[in-house]
Amino acid sequence: MPEAFKNMISPELVECLSLHLARHLPAAVTQTFADKVLSILAELELKARVQLIADEMIKVLPVNTRQRNDLLLAMLHPDTNAQTLVRESDAQGIAGWGIWPLSLIVGQHGLDEFEASMDLLREMTQRSTAEFAIRHFLLADQARALAIMERWLDDPNEHVRRLVSEGSRPRLPWGMKLQALCQDPTLTLALLEGLKDDPSEYVRRSVANHLNDISRDNEAMSVEIANRWMNNANAQRTALVRHGCRTLIKAGHPEILPLFGYEPPRLEDRPLVLSRQQLSIGESLQLSTELISTTSIPQKLIIDYCVFHRLANGKRSAKVFKGGVLTLNPGQCVSFSRTHSFRPVTTRRYHAGTHAIALRINGVDSEEVTFELAIA
Repeated sequence: MPEAFKNMISPELVECLSLHLARHLPAAVTQTFADKVLSILAELELKARVQLIADEMIKVLPVNTRQRNDLLLAMLHPDTNAQTLVRESDAQGIAGWGIWPLSLIVGQHGLDEFEASMDLLREMTQRSTAEFAIRHFLLADQARALAIMERWLDDPNEHVRRLVSEGSRPRLPWGMKLQALCQDPTLTLALLEGLKDDPSEYVRRSVANHLNDISRDNEAMSVEIANRWMNNANAQRTALVRHGCRTLIKAGHPEILPLFGYEPPRLEDRPLVLSRQQLSIGESLQLSTELISTTSIPQKLIIDYCVFHRLANGKRSAKVFKGGVLTLNPGQCVSFSRTHSFRPVTTRRYHAGTHAIALRINGVDSEEVTFELAIA
């Protein structure tokens, strides 16, 4: 995970958590908590740091869930104004990144006081987010958790409304996968319907990401939702649906692209030209072509390109890269070119052999052009 994020769970944050614990517990106890966390913290990555704090803090907190929840509530920062919240922990209370380990304590140890603990997460999310912790409640009793979250649809705080959508995302990044919602996303559809026209862009963005999650497991359902939501849609909802359909748009889905004015391209057949036919790891390849309209009306074009990587077993894996968006007028000719780097990256392992590239314009792939990649 990114270095900057890891460092948000810092020694200074641990000391701040210890400071607020000391207002409710003996100083020796809270110092033991801080010493144990700080002795290990530097060795760990982001999520492990968060879990370490939660694991060590639960050891010094009250065993009784109600008493523990009351203490955690007392540690929170008093400011919950969505517009002015600094979202940093300070002498007044815990906010921002400090909420994550506190919310995990609630999620992992507060299920026996189900509604009270979810109410505490509602308080915590107003100071940052409780999107990871609330998934413990969805896994423990999905129907009960969703019913409580439905009551939050009209909450005056945008962070609470966002939690309804973000916390129930089937495939939340960094969060536990909600397999039941991957299989049947209709269970959260009423929540999304209630938030799709939310006045907060922060909330609508979450709804879009939720819709995109649905498209990964239930393509037909996401297409149906998109078509229905685009009926008489204003600019805000159109932007939401477009972002929510980004995976389908990138894949060139034939029922999604026309929703946004992207019809099959009508272009002269011009070859895709590569700057070289052989290259080594660490070098770059330029691809270029001419886009010449053959229609009498303007065309909206989404231009991507697909690199077909050779795998160790000789098979191929396609990776789509963004090329750009443009409107091509009747008879207009536009030169298109991009430079693609094959420098080593941690997320991909290159293998020597024949690779290929094709343009993907409004979901339609051009003829592939091959090249040889060597391992230097």
